[in-house]
Amino acid sequence: MNMSMVGMIAIYAVIIGLVYLFLIRPNSKKKKEEAEMRNNLEIGDEITTIGGIMGRVVAIKEDEDALIIETGSDRVKMKFKKWCISSVDTVKETAKTTAAPEKKGFAGLFGKKKKEETEPAQDK
Repeated sequence: MNMSMVGMIAIYAVIIGLVYLFLIRPNSKKKKEEAEMRNNLEIGDEITTIGGIMGRVVAIKEDEDALIIETGSDRVKMKFKKWCISSVDTVKETAKTTAAPEKKGFAGLFGKKKKEETEPAQDK
């Protein structure tokens, strides 16, 4: 093997590594998070389906991998497979308590605080 062939193989290895890092890994991470979200559904959660139907979970059927939601003021009940859940709109209490406290004021570019006026405005 000459050096040009080794260089070409190294370039292909770098390209394959970059494709993995930027395309495959984030996609598999997103699928894991979606599966975890669907498995952590509880009765009473507000959800939105991939078709845009919004409702509240009233029953979960683990043997069928399905759930029943209640929509609207007329309390229509519909049965859906878990894979069709797009998002859970219920804010959990644990998420509120573990969230970092909000920073007051605006941090400029790169987290640096903007300089505030030190001189008070003078009335004329």
